[in-house]
Amino acid sequence: MEEKVLLKLFVAGKTSRSKQAVEGIAAAFDAFLKERGTLDIIDVLKQPQQAMEEQVLATPTLIRLLPTPVRRVIGDLSDGEKAFDLLELLDEKR
Repeated sequence: MEEKVLLKLFVAGKTSRSKQAVEGIAAAFDAFLKERGTLDIIDVLKQPQQAMEEQVLATPTLIRLLPTPVRRVIGDLSDGEKAFDLLELLDEKR
């Protein structure tokens, strides 16, 4: 049985960088992880408490909460597949 995946994507507002991150991560999520995971998208301007709880200091930030250990990718997330590779989520899928 495959492990459950829980991801949180933190963005700041409707900037082009935030939009690219949401589109890139959502597309990769749908292609690779939709069947076994959850993707939460959090706008730190609307939910600053969430960012504080996860200690997010820069956006966009993608956090893999499950499977453990927790891992983070910060910066250009327009290439969702590359971000998932950095989070070690695609090894089994290739």
